[in-house]
Amino acid sequence: MKTFENYGVQIPEILLPETIDLKSWSVIACDQYTQDKDYWARAKEAAGSNPSSLNLIFPEVYLNDGDGEARIKKIHETMKSYIDSGIFNGEEECIYIERKTEYGRTRKGLVLAVDLEKYEWKPGSKALIRATEATVPERIPPRMKIRSGAPVELPHIMLLANDAKDLLVGGAGTLAKKNSPIYDGDLMLNSGHITGWKVAGSEAESLLENALSSLAKAGTDSDGNCFLFAVGDGNHSLATAKAVWDEHKKTLSGDDLKTSPVRYALVEVVNIYDEGLTFEPIHRVIFNQDAGSLILFTQEKLGGEIKNFDSEKELEDFVADKNAKGARYGFITTIAGKEKLCVLETKITDLAIAALQPVLDEYLDKKSKDKKNDIDYIHGTEDVVKLGHKENALSILLPPIAKDSFFQTIASRGVLPRKSFSMGEASEKRFYVEARKLF
Repeated sequence: MKTFENYGVQIPEILLPETIDLKSWSVIACDQYTQDKDYWARAKEAAGSNPSSLNLIFPEVYLNDGDGEARIKKIHETMKSYIDSGIFNGEEECIYIERKTEYGRTRKGLVLAVDLEKYEWKPGSKALIRATEATVPERIPPRMKIRSGAPVELPHIMLLANDAKDLLVGGAGTLAKKNSPIYDGDLMLNSGHITGWKVAGSEAESLLENALSSLAKAGTDSDGNCFLFAVGDGNHSLATAKAVWDEHKKTLSGDDLKTSPVRYALVEVVNIYDEGLTFEPIHRVIFNQDAGSLILFTQEKLGGEIKNFDSEKELEDFVADKNAKGARYGFITTIAGKEKLCVLETKITDLAIAALQPVLDEYLDKKSKDKKNDIDYIHGTEDVVKLGHKENALSILLPPIAKDSFFQTIASRGVLPRKSFSMGEASEKRFYVEARKLF
């Protein structure tokens, strides 16, 4: 395998079904629709009796059903049968993809493998590949059971590249599209369309080397620490892959430590500036607390000026202003039967949630009797505004995610609080297509 050791990147041997019926083969990431068994029932119906990646994954909606060991055994057996029966063709290549979602957005990506020795999820890491949101260690062991000993891996991990010139993904796309796609079709359950092109050969290797070199140079700080990729989606999956490797490498020595497939993980790299990649803040709602006290506490900790508004629309527009020079936090609540609308305007230039969540944690640690249930995480402006009208609720509306400060915030502050941002809607998440031999 061609490996770019300095950048923790490998051109892997990718497995694709010899004949791809994307509507039955390709299914959404296992960590989506975790409260919706009906979705997964419809996915099973769409896959039918055809070979499908659905048979090779453990949808997390079923994690607590009590049949985990039997399900994992069946998954591993199916992986082996797919390999033994010749369903897969393997070729050393990367895959450039274009994914058109049901919302009309087109996201571009590059599927390749990354070196798990170059990745770290723990806070304060200066690794080449870093987590963006807090990792929950308790979520890793159950997932290790799925990956350990698995003959095949399928990725739903998405890494972000800070690539304003679009050298890596865009460059690979320009090269790849000189040839015909290797797969092209609609995804199941009206989830859009996906097309993939092969990226291989000496010209591709040269392009990848030059692009990675340029990104690494731009991502190196004054202390010599290089921040090349940030985990956008699938952080717990990547953390699990690293944990499995850390265990497996204890059994290896010599060249096997460098060449073992378990040392690598298959991922999709996306340029953070890709117009098809939407970053949405995840808003907060606080329950059962003194709203006025919390607003003043937030101002005391973050600084800034409180501005009052007469309408929700004016507040929303003010918070969403992309030309604002500092983070703006919108508060919506009801005090003494009257709606209160105000915004804390600050000079904070990092991502807004990175500064806010520690303040909320500090307040709730002091005041809340049930912290877990006194805070909720809400997608979508309309929903969070609506919740501000509920009794004993304070909605906090967050500003848009600034892509140009994202890497800077991670580099300076470390990982973001859990549930800081969302990359698109649920149906826009990664669908499994490519696979790779593992154990």
